[in-house]
Amino acid sequence: MNVIVADVLGMCFGVRDALEIIENIDQPERVTIHGELVHNEQVLDKLDRRGFQQTDEKGRHSLPLTDQVLITAHGISRRERQRLQAGGKTLIDSTCPLVARAHEAAQKLQAEGRHVIVIGKPGHVEVQGIVEDLHSFDLAPTPEHVKRYPHNRLGVMCQTTTPEPLAAAIRNEIKRLNPQADIRFIDTICLPTKEHQHALERMLDQVEGVVVVGGRNSNNTRQLVERCRERGLPAFHVQEAGDLDPNWFHGLENVGLTAGTSTLEETIRDVHQTLMHMSSAVAA
Repeated sequence: MNVIVADVLGMCFGVRDALEIIENIDQPERVTIHGELVHNEQVLDKLDRRGFQQTDEKGRHSLPLTDQVLITAHGISRRERQRLQAGGKTLIDSTCPLVARAHEAAQKLQAEGRHVIVIGKPGHVEVQGIVEDLHSFDLAPTPEHVKRYPHNRLGVMCQTTTPEPLAAAIRNEIKRLNPQADIRFIDTICLPTKEHQHALERMLDQVEGVVVVGGRNSNNTRQLVERCRERGLPAFHVQEAGDLDPNWFHGLENVGLTAGTSTLEETIRDVHQTLMHMSSAVAA
């Protein structure tokens, strides 16, 4: 079995910057992380062992007990930021700059008097942070969710981890169902997401299956898995090397390896080494 590694995979600069911020905190027990720093269970376990307080993303309505609150790479709304500050909290901000750019795009479209359509996953923490500051909006996770909107001016933007083909399909459906509307689109899909997806596309014709490494709650990791399955290839989503099962690879000559943007380099390395050992065992 040959293991083919995607030429772009793993941690993006936004996650790397957030981890650097967290590493420089001297008294972690005095800091509450407002949600999941990144959607990576191994990282969250390390933060727990260091003594950080961590708020579940679904339980962020309660005011953290610590004086310092760290905003995660996924960002929060202005409304939530003001609520925390009104509660006397000092904020440590690790919001990814590209997520901040998506917030700015949504606000710009709103300032132009447009009804904002957010292409993204309902309930995702990044999407929630964007829509909490919008007065007039709809979510469109798929083309099937698009409808005829009772607005003459529409603004469209994306969750940063949206696949480009999905965004294009939703935009086309918005245009088709709303021919009367003045529509403005701002592309807020982040470059690391695009590069990961393009690297996967380049690899897919060379393999019969793909191992995708990343957190269970990672949207961009799930998108990589879904793309493999759209192409009719088995995708094996693992969080670490211990999740690999050699039985998955019987009969496969070429297996691809990619990873989501919040995946640690050491995790990718361990998964790759384990796959190579499995390959050697099959050959023997």
